Amino acid sequence: MPPSLPPALALYQMSVGPYLSRALHLAAKLGIADQLAGGPRDARALAAATQTDPAALARVLRFLVSVGVFDEGEDGRFALTPISELLRADAPGSMHASVLLFTGDRLQDSWKEIEYCVRTGQPAFRRDDPDADPFTQMQADPEGAALFDKAMASFAPQTAAVVAAAYDFSPFATVADVGGGNGALLLGILQKYPALRGLVFDRPDVVERARAHLAANGMADRCDVVGGSFFAGVPAGADAYLLKHVIHDWNDEQSAAILRAVRAAIPAHGRLLIVEGLYPARIDRSLESRGATANDVNMLVCTGGRQRSEAEFRQLFAASGFQLARVVPTFAQVSVIEGVCA
Repeated sequence: MPPSLPPALALYQMSVGPYLSRALHLAAKLGIADQLAGGPRDARALAAATQTDPAALARVLRFLVSVGVFDEGEDGRFALTPISELLRADAPGSMHASVLLFTGDRLQDSWKEIEYCVRTGQPAFRRDDPDADPFTQMQADPEGAALFDKAMASFAPQTAAVVAAAYDFSPFATVADVGGGNGALLLGILQKYPALRGLVFDRPDVVERARAHLAANGMADRCDVVGGSFFAGVPAGADAYLLKHVIHDWNDEQSAAILRAVRAAIPAHGRLLIVEGLYPARIDRSLESRGATANDVNMLVCTGGRQRSEAEFRQLFAASGFQLARVVPTFAQVSVIEGVCA
């Protein structure tokens, strides 16, 4: 929010934030950016392609023009901007799936229950099912699960690049990616380190997608895929155990249980590598603070987890049989939080 805004206007702009989120969701759902990939088009042509009302669609698109998502020429035709280029489903670095996920009904409906979450300390889904967890719920919604996996994978190439550049994986023979989804993060690391072998471990309903993704990228012979629950145990035999955006999904007790399962599998010389953002020691008005606090509250609402500071990771490691050795920053909003066996 620009600091020069009068307080009343600043509050108003904050309060109408959902307008933009819902308009962005509609544009992604209708595939407007894909419709514009071949060049500018007017509202009538876009409406015909998306089975919408031309005047109503134009009003929504002009709202998105006002924040830089699209552009409108003097001839009334709408065009892509650098932002909406990434809204195309097939664009390199596409954010299409991420936008659909974060602006979609499932997440938005969870945020409606923020008062329940603050009063009880529980995530929104516990209101209806006290024994549920976010990922068993996801199994009942294959379409939502596929969107979640695709959205998480859309960040993976960039994350893999910055993690592989910041952290030296060359001392390891095998890296296990615990909760590794479709294997996109580990794929990027394996491509950077040709001598490295990998192992993706995730829920049985997820690993088939990992197996197919790795095979399609020529990594079937260098990366094993194993299904299971990290609360029950993780496969032994790796030199490093990588967990990206896993621990922040769970509360302290559950997170310690996951890390103790890793501790039981890891060799004495092994390394625990948690890839997550760190909660700042002091909150200010920086983008870093806004991102950390927003993600922290989203974890409260949607999963029951939390973002953690370096001091909190140190405590969690100690409770799980590890010692925090160092924090390796990257060029992205994540760090590699390295643990050694205590």
